[in-house]
Amino acid sequence: MIRMATEADLPQILTIFNEVVATSTAIYRNDPTTLEERALWFSARHAAGFPVLVADGLDGVVGYSSFGDFRGAYPGYRHTVEHTVHVRADSRGRGVGAELVQALFPHAEAMEMHVMIGAIDAANEGSLRFHERLGFRRVGLLKEVGRKFGRWLDLVFVQKTFPLILPPAP
Repeated sequence: MIRMATEADLPQILTIFNEVVATSTAIYRNDPTTLEERALWFSARHAAGFPVLVADGLDGVVGYSSFGDFRGAYPGYRHTVEHTVHVRADSRGRGVGAELVQALFPHAEAMEMHVMIGAIDAANEGSLRFHERLGFRRVGLLKEVGRKFGRWLDLVFVQKTFPLILPPAP
């Protein structure tokens, strides 16, 4: 079941986030974060009107997704968001991630978003194929912009475009 996250979900979101940080290059961060930092992230998303979704499993939260401002909220990017999705290690490969990302689409469209961006480590072919199956296309490659586990990392940008028709500017 996909639902809006609550503050009570933050400890499980934190556990998923820190596991991804410790074991992968999906997040270009070396050190685990704290519950206080995740609470600030959660509050900032809600204050901006952005969704934070969780997938419930039999034993609690098995994944989460969200989106937020792209490029620091410069006004010219107001119809573009960057998403994030992470699934607990024991629940990957079961469609949870796809459900979480697809559940973001109606929220983005309701907020008059035209483009959703994803930033994916170039070596993560599984995530790149996953996003392509959901309608994202590869649009950019940034070489050696990250460093983790003693090596340089390349970053791929993917994007999904929503059909948004806005009235002409005055």
